[in-house]
Amino acid sequence: MEKIELTNRLRRLVASLDGAKERREEGLFVAEGTKCVLDTLSYFKCRYLFATKEWQMRNAKEIAGRVIIDASHADMERMSHLSTAPQVIAVYEVPRYELSDVEYKENLTLLLDKVQDPGNLGTIIRVADWFGVRQIVCSPDTVDVFNPKVVQSTMGAISRVRVIYRDLVKLLKDNPDVPSYGTFLGGEDLYKSSLTGTGFIVMGNEGQGISDPVARCVGRRITIPAYPFGAVTSESLNVGMATAITVSEFRRRVMS
Repeated sequence: MEKIELTNRLRRLVASLDGAKERREEGLFVAEGTKCVLDTLSYFKCRYLFATKEWQMRNAKEIAGRVIIDASHADMERMSHLSTAPQVIAVYEVPRYELSDVEYKENLTLLLDKVQDPGNLGTIIRVADWFGVRQIVCSPDTVDVFNPKVVQSTMGAISRVRVIYRDLVKLLKDNPDVPSYGTFLGGEDLYKSSLTGTGFIVMGNEGQGISDPVARCVGRRITIPAYPFGAVTSESLNVGMATAITVSEFRRRVMS
Protein backbone atom coordinates (compact mmCIF):
# COMPACT_ATOMS: atom_id res chain seq x y z
CA MET A 1 0.00 0.00 0.00
CA GLU A 2 1.45 3.34 -1.06
CA LYS A 3 2.28 5.83 1.73
CA ILE A 4 2.99 9.55 1.76
CA GLU A 5 4.22 11.71 4.61
CA LEU A 6 1.98 13.82 6.82
CA THR A 7 3.43 17.34 6.75
CA ASN A 8 2.61 20.47 8.73
CA ARG A 9 1.16 21.95 5.56
CA LEU A 10 -1.32 19.09 5.27
CA ARG A 11 -2.22 19.33 8.97
CA ARG A 12 -2.96 23.04 8.57
CA LEU A 13 -4.95 22.43 5.39
CA VAL A 14 -7.26 19.88 6.98
CA ALA A 15 -7.81 22.00 10.08
CA SER A 16 -8.60 25.06 7.92
CA LEU A 17 -11.47 23.28 6.13
CA ASP A 18 -13.71 24.11 9.07
CA GLY A 19 -14.12 27.51 7.38
CA ALA A 20 -16.47 28.09 4.44
CA LYS A 21 -14.01 30.49 2.76
CA GLU A 22 -11.23 27.91 2.89
CA ARG A 23 -13.50 25.17 1.54
CA ARG A 24 -14.48 27.37 -1.40
CA GLU A 25 -10.90 28.39 -2.16
CA GLU A 26 -9.49 24.86 -1.90
CA GLY A 27 -12.52 23.07 -3.38
CA LEU A 28 -12.23 20.50 -0.58
CA PHE A 29 -14.25 19.21 2.38
CA VAL A 30 -13.72 16.65 5.14
CA ALA A 31 -15.47 13.54 6.42
CA GLU A 32 -14.47 12.10 9.79
CA GLY A 33 -14.92 8.81 11.61
CA THR A 34 -15.27 5.22 10.40
CA LYS A 35 -18.94 5.22 9.39
CA CYS A 36 -18.88 8.61 7.70
CA VAL A 37 -15.68 7.86 5.78
CA LEU A 38 -16.57 4.33 4.69
CA ASP A 39 -20.06 5.45 3.61
CA THR A 40 -18.63 8.23 1.44
CA LEU A 41 -15.32 6.85 0.20
CA SER A 42 -16.72 5.33 -2.99
CA TYR A 43 -18.85 8.36 -3.92
CA PHE A 44 -16.48 11.32 -3.80
CA LYS A 45 -13.01 11.88 -5.24
CA CYS A 46 -10.64 11.45 -2.31
CA ARG A 47 -7.67 13.82 -2.24
CA TYR A 48 -6.20 12.61 1.09
CA LEU A 49 -7.00 9.77 3.48
CA PHE A 50 -5.48 10.03 6.97
CA ALA A 51 -5.70 7.10 9.37
CA THR A 52 -4.02 5.61 12.40
CA LYS A 53 -2.17 2.35 11.87
CA GLU A 54 -4.67 0.52 14.10
CA TRP A 55 -7.58 1.73 11.96
CA GLN A 56 -5.79 0.72 8.78
CA MET A 57 -5.29 -2.82 10.08
CA ARG A 58 -8.97 -3.16 11.06
CA ASN A 59 -10.20 -1.81 7.71
CA ALA A 60 -7.56 -3.16 5.32
CA LYS A 61 -10.14 -4.71 2.98
CA GLU A 62 -12.20 -1.50 2.63
CA ILE A 63 -9.17 0.68 1.82
CA ALA A 64 -7.22 -1.77 -0.32
CA GLY A 65 -5.35 0.01 -3.10
CA ARG A 66 -5.84 3.50 -1.67
CA VAL A 67 -3.06 5.93 -0.80
CA ILE A 68 -2.99 6.28 3.00
CA ILE A 69 -1.28 8.92 5.10
CA ASP A 70 -0.24 7.57 8.52
CA ALA A 71 -1.45 9.77 11.38
CA SER A 72 -1.06 9.46 15.12
CA HIS A 73 -3.80 10.22 17.63
CA ALA A 74 -2.11 13.56 18.29
CA ASP A 75 -2.18 14.34 14.57
CA MET A 76 -5.88 13.55 14.46
CA GLU A 77 -6.57 15.86 17.39
CA ARG A 78 -4.82 18.71 15.56
CA MET A 79 -6.78 18.16 12.33
CA SER A 80 -10.20 17.06 13.56
CA HIS A 81 -13.27 19.28 13.82
CA LEU A 82 -14.92 16.90 16.31
CA SER A 83 -14.79 17.11 20.10
CA THR A 84 -13.32 13.60 20.18
CA ALA A 85 -10.73 12.98 17.49
CA PRO A 86 -11.51 10.06 15.12
CA GLN A 87 -9.08 7.47 13.79
CA VAL A 88 -9.72 8.32 10.15
CA ILE A 89 -10.26 11.55 8.21
CA ALA A 90 -10.96 11.79 4.48
CA VAL A 91 -10.48 14.97 2.44
CA TYR A 92 -12.68 15.02 -0.66
CA GLU A 93 -12.98 17.27 -3.67
CA VAL A 94 -16.24 19.24 -3.67
CA PRO A 95 -18.49 17.76 -6.40
CA ARG A 96 -20.13 19.92 -9.06
CA TYR A 97 -23.82 19.09 -9.42
CA GLU A 98 -26.22 20.28 -12.09
CA LEU A 99 -29.88 20.92 -11.32
CA SER A 100 -31.99 18.08 -12.74
CA ASP A 101 -35.45 19.02 -13.99
CA VAL A 102 -36.18 15.30 -14.33
CA GLU A 103 -36.08 15.02 -10.53
CA TYR A 104 -38.79 17.58 -9.83
CA LYS A 105 -40.91 16.54 -12.81
CA GLU A 106 -40.78 12.82 -11.97
CA ASN A 107 -39.92 12.85 -8.26
CA LEU A 108 -40.06 15.15 -5.24
CA THR A 109 -37.44 17.85 -4.74
CA LEU A 110 -36.96 19.63 -1.42
CA LEU A 111 -36.40 23.40 -1.46
CA LEU A 112 -34.79 24.82 1.69
CA ASP A 113 -35.19 28.54 2.37
CA LYS A 114 -32.49 29.96 4.69
CA VAL A 115 -32.07 26.85 6.87
CA GLN A 116 -29.17 27.85 9.14
CA ASP A 117 -28.44 25.02 11.56
CA PRO A 118 -25.92 22.39 10.34
CA GLY A 119 -27.67 19.65 12.30
CA ASN A 120 -31.01 20.49 10.71
CA LEU A 121 -29.58 20.36 7.20
CA GLY A 122 -27.88 17.05 7.97
CA THR A 123 -31.14 15.62 9.31
CA ILE A 124 -33.06 16.79 6.24
CA ILE A 125 -30.50 15.11 3.96
CA ARG A 126 -30.96 11.86 5.91
CA VAL A 127 -34.74 12.19 5.60
CA ALA A 128 -34.42 12.76 1.85
CA ASP A 129 -32.18 9.70 1.52
CA TRP A 130 -34.63 7.53 3.47
CA PHE A 131 -37.64 8.57 1.38
CA GLY A 132 -35.95 8.48 -2.02
CA VAL A 133 -35.64 12.23 -2.56
CA ARG A 134 -32.44 12.56 -4.57
CA GLN A 135 -32.22 16.33 -4.98
CA ILE A 136 -32.35 19.23 -2.52
CA VAL A 137 -32.18 22.84 -3.69
CA CYS A 138 -31.07 25.39 -1.10
CA SER A 139 -31.25 29.17 -1.11
CA PRO A 140 -27.76 30.73 -1.28
CA ASP A 141 -28.02 31.78 2.39
CA THR A 142 -28.67 28.24 3.63
CA VAL A 143 -25.81 26.68 5.62
CA ASP A 144 -23.03 25.11 3.49
CA VAL A 145 -23.70 21.42 2.92
CA PHE A 146 -19.95 20.72 3.17
CA ASN A 147 -19.66 22.24 6.63
CA PRO A 148 -18.04 19.42 8.70
CA LYS A 149 -20.99 19.41 11.10
CA VAL A 150 -23.43 18.93 8.23
CA VAL A 151 -21.35 16.17 6.65
CA GLN A 152 -21.10 14.37 9.99
CA SER A 153 -24.80 14.62 10.77
CA THR A 154 -25.85 13.16 7.40
CA MET A 155 -24.39 9.79 8.46
CA GLY A 156 -23.33 9.08 4.88
CA ALA A 157 -26.57 10.22 3.22
CA ILE A 158 -24.66 13.09 1.59
CA SER A 159 -23.30 10.45 -0.81
CA ARG A 160 -26.72 9.75 -2.31
CA VAL A 161 -28.51 13.13 -2.18
CA ARG A 162 -27.39 16.00 -4.41
CA VAL A 163 -27.53 19.40 -2.72
CA ILE A 164 -27.53 22.43 -5.02
CA TYR A 165 -27.68 26.17 -4.26
CA ARG A 166 -29.98 28.33 -6.40
CA ASP A 167 -32.31 31.33 -6.29
CA LEU A 168 -35.55 29.69 -5.11
CA VAL A 169 -37.80 32.49 -6.36
CA LYS A 170 -36.37 32.14 -9.87
CA LEU A 171 -36.65 28.35 -9.77
CA LEU A 172 -40.31 28.47 -8.75
CA LYS A 173 -41.18 31.20 -11.26
CA ASP A 174 -39.40 29.37 -14.07
CA ASN A 175 -41.42 26.20 -13.39
CA PRO A 176 -45.06 27.29 -12.95
CA ASP A 177 -46.37 23.92 -14.12
CA VAL A 178 -44.49 21.98 -11.43
CA PRO A 179 -46.64 21.45 -8.29
CA SER A 180 -45.21 23.36 -5.31
CA TYR A 181 -46.08 22.99 -1.64
CA GLY A 182 -44.90 25.03 1.31
CA THR A 183 -45.31 24.46 5.04
CA PHE A 184 -47.07 27.34 6.80
CA LEU A 185 -49.03 27.89 9.98
CA GLY A 186 -52.68 28.12 8.97
CA GLY A 187 -52.31 26.20 5.70
CA GLU A 188 -54.39 23.24 4.52
CA ASP A 189 -54.31 20.19 6.78
CA LEU A 190 -51.53 17.99 5.42
CA TYR A 191 -53.55 14.83 6.03
CA LYS A 192 -56.67 16.12 4.25
CA SER A 193 -54.94 17.78 1.29
CA SER A 194 -54.61 16.26 -2.16
CA LEU A 195 -50.89 15.61 -2.70
CA THR A 196 -48.87 14.65 -5.76
CA GLY A 197 -45.89 12.33 -6.02
CA THR A 198 -43.82 14.92 -7.87
CA GLY A 199 -42.90 18.58 -7.51
CA PHE A 200 -41.37 20.94 -4.95
CA ILE A 201 -41.73 20.85 -1.17
CA VAL A 202 -40.53 24.12 0.39
CA MET A 203 -39.28 24.21 3.98
CA GLY A 204 -38.38 27.46 5.74
CA ASN A 205 -35.97 28.99 8.22
CA GLU A 206 -35.93 27.71 11.80
CA GLY A 207 -37.26 30.97 13.26
CA GLN A 208 -38.99 32.91 10.48
CA GLY A 209 -40.29 30.10 8.28
CA ILE A 210 -40.52 30.59 4.51
CA SER A 211 -39.52 34.10 3.44
CA ASP A 212 -42.13 36.36 1.84
CA PRO A 213 -40.59 36.41 -1.67
CA VAL A 214 -40.48 32.60 -1.77
CA ALA A 215 -43.91 32.28 -0.13
CA ARG A 216 -45.51 34.33 -2.89
CA CYS A 217 -44.31 31.75 -5.43
CA VAL A 218 -45.62 28.67 -3.58
CA GLY A 219 -48.72 27.11 -5.15
CA ARG A 220 -50.16 25.25 -2.15
CA ARG A 221 -49.85 26.07 1.54
CA ILE A 222 -50.02 23.10 3.89
CA THR A 223 -49.65 22.64 7.63
CA ILE A 224 -48.99 19.76 10.02
CA PRO A 225 -51.93 19.85 12.45
CA ALA A 226 -51.36 19.49 16.18
CA TYR A 227 -53.26 16.80 18.06
CA PRO A 228 -55.83 17.05 19.43
CA PHE A 229 -57.30 20.02 17.59
CA GLY A 230 -57.27 23.16 19.74
CA ALA A 231 -54.86 21.78 22.34
CA VAL A 232 -52.09 23.97 23.75
CA THR A 233 -48.85 22.73 22.18
CA SER A 234 -45.33 23.85 21.29
CA GLU A 235 -45.20 26.92 19.05
CA SER A 236 -43.77 24.98 16.11
CA LEU A 237 -41.88 21.86 15.03
CA ASN A 238 -38.16 21.64 14.34
CA VAL A 239 -37.62 21.98 10.57
CA GLY A 240 -35.94 18.58 10.36
CA MET A 241 -38.85 16.91 12.13
CA ALA A 242 -41.39 18.82 10.04
CA THR A 243 -39.63 17.74 6.84
CA ALA A 244 -39.74 14.10 7.90
CA ILE A 245 -43.47 14.22 8.69
CA THR A 246 -44.28 16.06 5.46
CA VAL A 247 -42.25 13.87 3.09
CA SER A 248 -43.51 10.74 4.84
CA GLU A 249 -47.12 11.74 4.13
CA PHE A 250 -46.34 12.48 0.47
CA ARG A 251 -44.74 9.05 0.11
CA ARG A 252 -47.58 7.31 1.99
CA ARG A 253 -50.09 8.67 -0.51
CA VAL A 254 -48.10 7.25 -3.42
CA MET A 255 -47.70 3.85 -1.74
CA SER A 256 -51.28 3.47 -0.55
